[in-house]
Amino acid sequence: MRKYCERWGHKLRHHGYKCTATREIILEILNSTDDHLSPEDIYMVAHKNYPNIGLTTVYRTLDMLVKLGMVQKFDFGDGRSRYELSEDQGHKKHHHHLICIKCGKILDYSEFIEEELGLLKKIEEKLGEKYKFKINDHIMQFNGVCDQCTS
Repeated sequence: MRKYCERWGHKLRHHGYKCTATREIILEILNSTDDHLSPEDIYMVAHKNYPNIGLTTVYRTLDMLVKLGMVQKFDFGDGRSRYELSEDQGHKKHHHHLICIKCGKILDYSEFIEEELGLLKKIEEKLGEKYKFKINDHIMQFNGVCDQCTS
């Protein structure tokens, strides 16, 4: 398990945090899936192997990891926060989301990313100039109905 502290520990230490077993477990769970996990999902996976972990600890750890930019938090409109590793922390490359409003399926897509990023960069620059606002990141998602729900 300590191999993940080698991978992520420097960022934690840089911000004054230790690479604890709980932080390492949560980062590994997020690293090992392509799903968008809720805190409860993460807790259930972690609790199987680490029964002493608590749900409150999972929530607090996720909040801290989001603040450090290591994890991204999403709201896909289902009333549950979802999490995934940030692009520079995990195995995924930059992507956006398609969300089915009927079944809740979440699809990652990375087609057209170069075109989208070029357009978004221009938009971010214009918004930054107009409102004197430094934009650090963006979230793009499309809501609609998946092929299984339309048939």
